[in-house]
Amino acid sequence: MSSEFDAIIIGAGPAGTTAAIRLASAGWSVAIVEKREFPRRKVCGECIAASNLPLLDALGIGEQFDALAGPGLQRVGLFVGQRKIIAPLPPMNHERHRWGRALGREHLDTMLLERAAALGAQVFQPWTVKQHHADGDIHRCTLSRAGDEADVHLQASVLIHAHGSWEPAPHDAMQADATRKSPHRNSDLLAFKSTWLNAHIEPGLLPVLAFPGGYGGMVLGDHGLTTLAFCIRRDVLQKARTTHAGMSAAQAAFAHVQACCTGVGEVLDDAELVAGWLAVGPLQPGIREATPGDGQFAVGNAAGEAHPILGEGMSMAIQSAWLLSDRLIAHGAQASGSSGMPATGSSVGLEYSRAWRAHFAPRLRFAAVCAHLAMRPQAAAPLLPLLQRWPGLLTQGARMAGKVRQSAVPATIQLGNRSG
Repeated sequence: MSSEFDAIIIGAGPAGTTAAIRLASAGWSVAIVEKREFPRRKVCGECIAASNLPLLDALGIGEQFDALAGPGLQRVGLFVGQRKIIAPLPPMNHERHRWGRALGREHLDTMLLERAAALGAQVFQPWTVKQHHADGDIHRCTLSRAGDEADVHLQASVLIHAHGSWEPAPHDAMQADATRKSPHRNSDLLAFKSTWLNAHIEPGLLPVLAFPGGYGGMVLGDHGLTTLAFCIRRDVLQKARTTHAGMSAAQAAFAHVQACCTGVGEVLDDAELVAGWLAVGPLQPGIREATPGDGQFAVGNAAGEAHPILGEGMSMAIQSAWLLSDRLIAHGAQASGSSGMPATGSSVGLEYSRAWRAHFAPRLRFAAVCAHLAMRPQAAAPLLPLLQRWPGLLTQGARMAGKVRQSAVPATIQLGNRSG
């Protein structure tokens, strides 16, 4: 088993595996470290915007995705109180991929990781990076796994952080401990997800939920399953648990959502809850650092996390990894005439940071505005008659959110046919 690589990637979600596929296809030796077993469910809205579908083709999983994902999402709905405002979603200008679709993370993440492994990436799963330090231009990582007495030691000149935003970098042990001990705040956002069978949701409709103290969404995905995902403030959840004594946190939060959004009850009336509730939090929306150190880069939520009200987390994960890979591959080819040359240096980091902010910072700001309006329906009440009269404003909002904006161009690489 090799211990020397061109790149080590921490995290095997869509961001990490996109980078792994891109780099491995260019001849780089890549190690992916993932602490969870796959397949696994995850708190996520599971929407894949149309702008990502050509990228999935180029990554080599397009046919698998097409065969399993839910119907094309052609309409957006705003469910607030007793109102249901429906508008068309903007189509992408593409001959085949005009509409986004939804696929469970247990399927998408597995597809991408298997594709990366097929291209030669070495997968360490389930392993955890318990220590990292830089030795000159080389990054050294120590991996551990439950049940294994011996650690594994890896080294590479490029280290890519593709882990969740609530998971600090391995060398930030003191910061992680401080975060765990930090007091709870009323404004903390806690996220919940459930999956339902036989829900009364219109195929192709993407409802967005707005209720006091939170927001969320529903979508019809693979196998006829409907995902309900939402965020709720900690103080609102505490009040809901008092109101609905004896319920679990998820059940009390769900009761609050149903009471505030009648459309949720209509969709889930007689539906069957499958696979149970998932929870995570508190979420940490905001811009972090795309290049945390020399030879270190961050993609997905490790670089920056948008309020999930717009469902752009998956887009930012896949597209940010693509932007970084473009620059790493180009730098390596320029340096040595070989696409497999590891790349460090401030020029790559500067280019990537600028590109990241240009493409994603506006989405984060727009998502924050939408989230705070959604959590305060009384403050947003004057806007509702306007949306009711001109629902096309929702269409424009989806366009501003980046639903049809391509931050990455798949023609920059050749991975063979769609089936790989």
